[in-house]
Amino acid sequence: MNHPTGPKADKSGVRRHNLSLVLRTVHEAGETTRAAVAAHIGLTRPAVSSLVEQLLDLGFLVESGKTFSGQAGRPGTVLKPADTGPAGLGVEINVDYVTVCVVDLTGTDRVRRTEHLDNRDADADAADVLARAARIAAEALEAAAALRLAPAGAGLALPGLVSGGSVRQAPNLGWNEVPAETLFAEALAELRPGTAGLPLTSDNEANMAALAELWFGELGALRTFLHLTGEIGVGGAIVVHGELLRGAHGFAGEIGHLVVDAEGPRCRCGSRGCLEQYAGQAALLAAAGADDVPDLARRAEAGEPRALAALAEAGRMLGRALSGAVNLLDPEAVVLGGIYPHLLPWLTPALTAELADRAVSGLWTPDAGRLRPASTTTDASRGAAALVLHDVLADPLAYATPIGG
Repeated sequence: MNHPTGPKADKSGVRRHNLSLVLRTVHEAGETTRAAVAAHIGLTRPAVSSLVEQLLDLGFLVESGKTFSGQAGRPGTVLKPADTGPAGLGVEINVDYVTVCVVDLTGTDRVRRTEHLDNRDADADAADVLARAARIAAEALEAAAALRLAPAGAGLALPGLVSGGSVRQAPNLGWNEVPAETLFAEALAELRPGTAGLPLTSDNEANMAALAELWFGELGALRTFLHLTGEIGVGGAIVVHGELLRGAHGFAGEIGHLVVDAEGPRCRCGSRGCLEQYAGQAALLAAAGADDVPDLARRAEAGEPRALAALAEAGRMLGRALSGAVNLLDPEAVVLGGIYPHLLPWLTPALTAELADRAVSGLWTPDAGRLRPASTTTDASRGAAALVLHDVLADPLAYATPIGG
């Protein structure tokens, strides 16, 4: 029996793949030419020109108007990703704030909104918190529409154990088995009906922050690292050869609940002596008698003994937890995000001393340069938005008709 659609389907699949290849090449280069793309991916110039024309017609690429003269042949028109059209919506929900951003295909934040909210409020259940996040997202999408950007999808960066679109457990919020994607999607569609059916993805906020650092940070060629995010609690993520290490159920990286003192204070998770009871924002501020992180930094700068003692203890416990992770996973570096970059001058001495004493490889001496602050341009909301854009780059034809409204 003949199957006339087989070869056609195969040809269509090859073209989809090649469109992705061209778009990703231009995205990674920032600016390039048809000839340079052809040389990079190994296709003929006519084939690349055909693919480029389709991507231009669909609005994924634009011609800058500039020309670039290569080593041979005529100067070529410079191509770059479009800063209109498909965009990623990133939403980070944390214990005391919600951040929303819209990122275009160039990787640029075009809209950003942050509201500081106490999401532990007894009068606000999970549905209320997600509805607030949807309201902020709707406002961001309205601003994005004025910039001719339409969401190709949304990424939710959520605290706690996240899988299957739900928050299985978030001790610091008191959430258990919360269908976060469903609640957020319903609330957003009510505010902006055009977003009904918008593709949604969700993950732990520390994982999203690590992806932002990987894709937008200043890591250079570094691709295997631990990423810690200090907020009310302590989030962790593990990146190995450029990929998140998720574990059997997607829950890997919960370093904030690694026990550093078995006789320590009771944690919201039910255990005792978890890292976040010493190095989380709430615990650290309470121990230092400070109102907020800037106040803590001012007190430490002034040499206040209580603040310095709290920071030294937090650094020691961070070093204790990280040395175990370093011995187990052998990362190239540890990246500290959230509140930690602001406090590194006072955390580092005790932290690096613990690592030097406890890491068996001998590679974690204070002058090794393996402990570094997260980039100022990365956070979990940006990682969530970028996750959407990676799907667009992987199959642009699937997003040729933008979803949104």
